[in-house]
Amino acid sequence: MFEAIRGDIKAAFERDPAAENVLEVVLTYAGFHAILLHRLAHFLWLKGVPIIPRFISHLSRFVTGIEIHPGAIIGREFFIDHGMGVVIGETAEIGDHVTLYQGVTLGGTGQEPGKRHPTIGDYVIVGAGAKVLGAIVIGDHVRIGANSVVLHSVADHATVVGIPGQVVRRREEEGDFDHTNLPDPIANRLERLEKELVELKSRIKQDSPGRTAGRSG
Repeated sequence: MFEAIRGDIKAAFERDPAAENVLEVVLTYAGFHAILLHRLAHFLWLKGVPIIPRFISHLSRFVTGIEIHPGAIIGREFFIDHGMGVVIGETAEIGDHVTLYQGVTLGGTGQEPGKRHPTIGDYVIVGAGAKVLGAIVIGDHVRIGANSVVLHSVADHATVVGIPGQVVRRREEEGDFDHTNLPDPIANRLERLEKELVELKSRIKQDSPGRTAGRSG
């Protein structure tokens, strides 16, 4: 567990340019506090200790604004940026080097038994406000845009945006994630429809004189 905690501190320095020293991260980063308390709660959960793991989770939510069920499995070098409103469900599984922004939900879609929360691969970034719902699998190096709602599994090296989430780009390498320069599938679709409408109007205008002449004859 201590090795995992060192990895979480390392992740804060790698992914937050505002991090200046270890003491600052340990004392002031709500995301670090949440994962620290979660690792303790998860350890006790695995040992079968009653009540206390859930109480630690509840305390963490009260202090940090981040809710992580003690049953959730979280890998190495996990980082929550800001983090207010993040919710991670009981059967969620998160790989290594994953980053979540504020308002992210890794949740379920109903009262189904068993595995009901997503499995997140390695090196995944989930943008602010995104919802990843159900027992789906998000592949390695996936990027999920802010406020997206992902309801289906996503293959490795994909970028997903929209409601519902759609794959708009596939990458061969990890690369950077530019939140301000993501494709908009709805806008693209409307643009295509508008282009088709203009072409249709043009065809109608071209056909109109011939039809008029035919009726006159």
